[in-house]
Amino acid sequence: MFTDMGGEFYFLVIFLAVVALILLSIIGKFIALWFQAFVSGTPISLFNIIGMSLRKIPPKTIVNARIISFKAGLKGITVADLETHYLAGGRVDNIVKAMIAADKANIPLDWRQATAIDLAGRDLREAVQTSVYPKVIDCPTPHTGDFIVAVAKDGVQLLCRARVTVRTNIQQLVGGATEDTIIARVGEGIVSAIGSADTHLEVLESPQRISKLVLDKGLDASTAFEILSIDIADINVGENIGARLQADKAESLKRVAQAKAEERRAMAVAMEQENKAKVRDMEAKLVEAKSLVPQAMANAFEKGNLGIMDYQRIQNIQADTDMRNSIAKGEEENPDPREPGKA
Repeated sequence: MFTDMGGEFYFLVIFLAVVALILLSIIGKFIALWFQAFVSGTPISLFNIIGMSLRKIPPKTIVNARIISFKAGLKGITVADLETHYLAGGRVDNIVKAMIAADKANIPLDWRQATAIDLAGRDLREAVQTSVYPKVIDCPTPHTGDFIVAVAKDGVQLLCRARVTVRTNIQQLVGGATEDTIIARVGEGIVSAIGSADTHLEVLESPQRISKLVLDKGLDASTAFEILSIDIADINVGENIGARLQADKAESLKRVAQAKAEERRAMAVAMEQENKAKVRDMEAKLVEAKSLVPQAMANAFEKGNLGIMDYQRIQNIQADTDMRNSIAKGEEENPDPREPGKA
């Protein structure tokens, strides 16, 4: 009987030992994290660490972030804040490192503002780095074109490239316009500045006047950046747009004048044809009137109003008229009496 009790006791001890080993293996990593936080001066409850795992939160990420922030002097960031931000979909490691960098660079940035920026999808760490070390933006960007094209008042085209130095404006990072807006505004300002120049030579002589005019416009308003400088990296002379436009205008005016001349010619031709038609109509009426003369003479003979002698006199007059007409035609064909052969 004692032997049976001793066997059960040993079995129970072994069973409890196995269970203890399993529990230790399960909570061993939590104990390691608890001990790490404890020796780092930021004690976190062991039950809280286990609860993170049950809430689907990686305890190592939260513990490490808490230790790093506490050691860097950001003691106001609590474990609850880190858990809440992670559950909201934020990047805990990134935001803690960004806040440490901002604190060391004396950039005002609190936890609420930082989490809002991170949850908005902005890379807070990159923004802080840009605030400390300004970045240079090419204007225009390589994928939008090689040059900014503008035309001075004298009609000469200028091709420009600019480099814009900016730093992040943390206070306007949420809701502020992006780099594309900066590039568009700078391009618009350069086009306006060149367009206000009387000649392209003024721009080539002092390109810095473009930078000054563009900076004075306050192009960084309502954007996530602060423009530090605008430098003209390259400027080339393009086509003479004014001369080409004048040539096109002259060609257009010439075509209009030709069209009007053709219209007048067509009207003149039409009037000439109309006059010819009128002449033919009058000739037809004359022939018709002549055809009535013999009939009138016959009626005159019948009524006794015209005698033979009268008719003979008319014939003589007609013959004399025909002779005179024949002589007149001969003189027209040969006006020079010294050249009778041409008569």
